[in-house]
Amino acid sequence: MLFNSVIATAILASSAFAAPQFSRRNGNSTKPVTTTSIAPLASITAAVGGLSLTAQLFLADTAVDRFALLPKDSDFVFDFIAEGAATKGKVGKGGDLVTANRKTFPALVGTSAGMAVGFLGPCGFNTPHVHPRSVELQIVTEGTLVTEMLPENGVFNNNLAANGRRVITNTLTANQMTPFYQGSVHTQFNPDCVPATFVAAFTSEDFGAGQVADELINFSSDVVIAAFGQAIDGADVDNFKKSIPTSIALGVEQCLQKCGIAKR
Repeated sequence: MLFNSVIATAILASSAFAAPQFSRRNGNSTKPVTTTSIAPLASITAAVGGLSLTAQLFLADTAVDRFALLPKDSDFVFDFIAEGAATKGKVGKGGDLVTANRKTFPALVGTSAGMAVGFLGPCGFNTPHVHPRSVELQIVTEGTLVTEMLPENGVFNNNLAANGRRVITNTLTANQMTPFYQGSVHTQFNPDCVPATFVAAFTSEDFGAGQVADELINFSSDVVIAAFGQAIDGADVDNFKKSIPTSIALGVEQCLQKCGIAKR
């Protein structure tokens, strides 16, 4: 709850620096007049025991003050390769996804933009997910990706509900781009036996992501069973939960066979 913390900090700081001054007279009495001075950023930071750089950038009065908090030119460089290496072992089995948001790259505060680079190995599958706070523009820079996007309720093939929901599917090669709309369910899959790379631009510093299968399966067992129309037996729900990948996974069986990759 970053903004609640920011508001609380501002209130604490303003009250801490308010002091009565007896400077106004009315007849024989002196009335106290309270004046409030704004605490400097360093004082606010110290008052709450230290804030993250991202939080300090949010509290800065002006853009000029933000630059003072980023004194090194290197503060404005994000290295996707180095960041990916630093998080090695925390990614899926089919590749790596490195994100630049306002937490991992504080210089983004105030830009309303973010970015991610995806490295999908052979048959790598970025499982269906949504971005709750951003549109995504994705361009393939190496290899081939099959992309699918499921828009909101009411979007049907040929505008007819009888023809089923519309799934927008494309095969992208290097230097081709597709949009994924905010809140839409979408996915990417590398159908080849060589790596693929994509770059994704976002219209938010905190675009977020939610893997659909992982989120759905973590509801209570009754909800999961009802959602799948009894397709999952109650006794199997816990085991099913453990098998759902939360990030890039090894994908379609046909690709695995073609590339000689053993199934998990």
